[in-house]
This record gives sequence, structure tokens and C-alpha cells, in this order.
Amino acid sequence: MFDEDGSLDPLLKFLLTTVLVLAVAKTLWEWLTEDVSRWITVDLWGLITDHPWWTGFIVVGALVTLVLLGKLLSFLFGDDAYTYVGDDDSDTFAAPVAPDLLTYKMKQLSSMSPSGFEQACADLLARDGFRRTLRVGGAGDLGVDVTARDDEDRLLIVQCKQYQNPVGSGHVQQFNGTARLHHGADLPIMIGLNGFTRPATDFAQHHRLILMGRPELKRWAHGQHLYDVLGIQSTMR
Repeated sequence: MFDEDGSLDPLLKFLLTTVLVLAVAKTLWEWLTEDVSRWITVDLWGLITDHPWWTGFIVVGALVTLVLLGKLLSFLFGDDAYTYVGDDDSDTFAAPVAPDLLTYKMKQLSSMSPSGFEQACADLLARDGFRRTLRVGGAGDLGVDVTARDDEDRLLIVQCKQYQNPVGSGHVQQFNGTARLHHGADLPIMIGLNGFTRPATDFAQHHRLILMGRPELKRWAHGQHLYDVLGIQSTMR
């Protein structure tokens, strides 16, 4: 029923919208094909004068129905039905994040260009309070897409992989060869939109590289601080 980000399935949203539109259209058609003027001047006015209290209840009920209908339409057509934070296997909804807190849905990150994905990661770092956040990815970047420093002046070297498949060991090995030796990273972090292969994670663990797979990326994109997601001790949060 809901996708990975907690939004209503597009097909179900379409079916609900179609049913709602048909129901409203049928009601309007039946109403318009009757003698509307006679119904208003004779039947309706007579009903109001004969039953003023019931009329009041009906008017209040109609207003409540309109409010509920507006909320239903907002739910069907809105972009942010739910904000979901947690692991892929969890089915609970977290408390809403602050309205001014930058967040992304996974489908947004998936649809971005490679440079847009890198910029989104840089923006999330800035959101979390990192200093001197800069996107530097491009030709000849030598394995660095984003750089930033935390409140302890530790240097983060971040590489962002928006691949459709899990990142393989070869890419992680290349990152290992430049992150610390060439860029002087204190915290070398590789982000994989669709995760990493088992050989890649084994290599990263052996060489103390930080990998952020899809579950971790989702928690970060949905509002959790980077260091909370990665379990890194800091005074930033």
C-alpha cells in the first residue's frame, strides 16, 4: 500500500481518486437533472421552516463533511503524506520532523542526476552543522565528491555512489587508496544509494572505511543526524 518512503502507492492513489471523482460526478448529475429551482424555492425552504433544528444539524454536518473531504484530497494529492524514519524492516512511523529541517525521500535521491545526488549529500551535511561543506566531485576528483569538517575539526571525505546496483569492492579499494593518503581524511565515508556487495563491506571493515548503505542513507535523508546514523561519537548533536 505504501512505498519505501511511506507515500501512498501511485496505483492505489489513482483508483481512490477515480472512485471519488465518479461519486461526486454522479451526485452532481442527479442533482442538476432535477427541477433545481422548485427544489430550492419550495421543498428546501419548506423543510427549513418546518424543521429549523434539523436544518442546523444538516448544515453543520455538511461543513464537517467538506472539511474531511478537503483533508482526503490533500492526502491523495499531497507529496508528503508521511515522513518515515527507520530501518527497512520497521513498519512504525516516527514523530514528524521539524518543518524547517531539510529532508529527502529516497525516490527523490534516486531520480537526481549524479551531481545533484552529491549536492544533496552536501546539503544534508550542512543541515547537520558541519562546517566548510563543499561539493567538489567531477572529472579528476580523485575519489572525493564532498568535503566537510565537524566541530572537532575532523575532515570528512565523502564519495557518493548513485549506482543502480550495489557498489563493488573495486570502487571501495580505489577510495581507500586516495581518501586518507591523498586527501588526509579523518573520516572517509562512502555512500551507496543501493548498498554494497559483501566483498566491498569486508574490505571496508578491514581498512576502517565508513560505508553508508541504503538503510543508513534513508535514516539520514529523513532527518537523523549523520553521526547518530553511523554511531560516531561527537558533541555536534
